[in-house]
Amino acid sequence: EDGKSIADRIMENAALVSKETVSALAVEARNVHGLRHAPLMLLLDLIRRGGPGVAEAIDGTIRRVDEMGELVALYWRDGRKMLPKQMKLGLAKAFARFNEYSLAKYDRDGPVKLRDVLFLSHAKPKDDVQAAAWKKLVDGKLATPDTWEVALSGGADKRETFMRLMEGKKLGALAFLRNMRNMKEAGIEANDVGEYAQAVDIARVLPFRFIAAARAVPAWESVIEPMMLRACEGREKLP
Repeated sequence: EDGKSIADRIMENAALVSKETVSALAVEARNVHGLRHAPLMLLLDLIRRGGPGVAEAIDGTIRRVDEMGELVALYWRDGRKMLPKQMKLGLAKAFARFNEYSLAKYDRDGPVKLRDVLFLSHAKPKDDVQAAAWKKLVDGKLATPDTWEVALSGGADKRETFMRLMEGKKLGALAFLRNMRNMKEAGIEANDVGEYAQAVDIARVLPFRFIAAARAVPAWESVIEPMMLRACEGREKLP
């Protein structure tokens, strides 16, 4: 089924249960199961209903900077309108949790930019450091984030870039898995990859990600498989 059918069905079913159930599902879907778009659809249902608890649900569900703009874009999918008070409060709470690096990493062009979310939510900085970071965001002067995409698009050496990011613990689990072929082709040793594999946070990575990495770099299966088993530890087994 297409994405629109799924989204419509989520909204239809959400309307059949209590606000408390929808709120709990949104938080669980994002934080426990690592889903990205379904929780935002559930938040839309809460925003539509309004009332107490919506702001807390938004703050408890949003885990990545770009999700704030995505939520506003979803709310505006049938045309721009004023954001409800609870939605503004929730976005403001979430916005205050992110540092300058996170803002810079996801400050991209799109239907709703981060500076738009900042203005719409009327978020208040918690200190002078945060106020300075938000001013840089508004002025378009955030420091360029140190990510593999930025480094490689600037012509940096692949091997040097990935080694530096691993040494600084700046390569996230998904980026690590998706770039294994690039790292192998750049001449990075399996031992270095194996060492980072033991340290990277893989709690939210689903098993199919590891399988895709193993198919891309079969020679490193001995490094990838222990990561997958570690990610599955403590999870409820399927029947």
